[in-house]
Amino acid sequence: MAKPIVLGVLASGRGSNLQSILDAINSGEISAEVGVVISDKPEANALKRAADLNIAAVCVDRKQYKSQQDFEQALIKQLQLYKVDLVILAGFMRILSSYFVNAYPNKIMNIHPSLLPAFPGKNAQQQALLYGAKVSGCTVHFVDEGMDTGPIILQQPVPVLADDTPESLAARILQQEHMIYPQAIKFFVEGRLQLEGRLVKLLSK
Repeated sequence: MAKPIVLGVLASGRGSNLQSILDAINSGEISAEVGVVISDKPEANALKRAADLNIAAVCVDRKQYKSQQDFEQALIKQLQLYKVDLVILAGFMRILSSYFVNAYPNKIMNIHPSLLPAFPGKNAQQQALLYGAKVSGCTVHFVDEGMDTGPIILQQPVPVLADDTPESLAARILQQEHMIYPQAIKFFVEGRLQLEGRLVKLLSK
């Protein structure tokens, strides 16, 4: 029997996307396991979620390292220790350099709360409202060396309502994030994602 794909989840906050992934694994939707959850913040709730489920929970605190590369070397060391096959960014609030990206080429996924390439970076929901967008949403993409510029795997639109605030829009987008992130991971685990330049093709089963 083939060894299951091991996920390494990097998170800085609550870990709600982490939970949606764990739920999909527990239900049998995704044939994978979370080998380690890593956070750059010792107080991150994602670490508590992991520890409560007996999943390795590791803090790699950026403040403890002199340089970005030292910090990323420590991240990579932990991912290698737990034999991670696919790196999942789930609310990880650090920009990763080409050094890190090249260590896991086409094996790092991120989810962003807009329909990329619109509204990259921070405060995407507020950007959408200020721009007057009628539709926003979320995007799962492979991570490259730019900010939210990697090849797009899945997207889900979310209507922008007339009375939306950044918080209300974010909450509705988050509901969709919890749906499409596990779906994208499932496709990767099943070997159904084929990358041709910037184009991610979904292969049939």
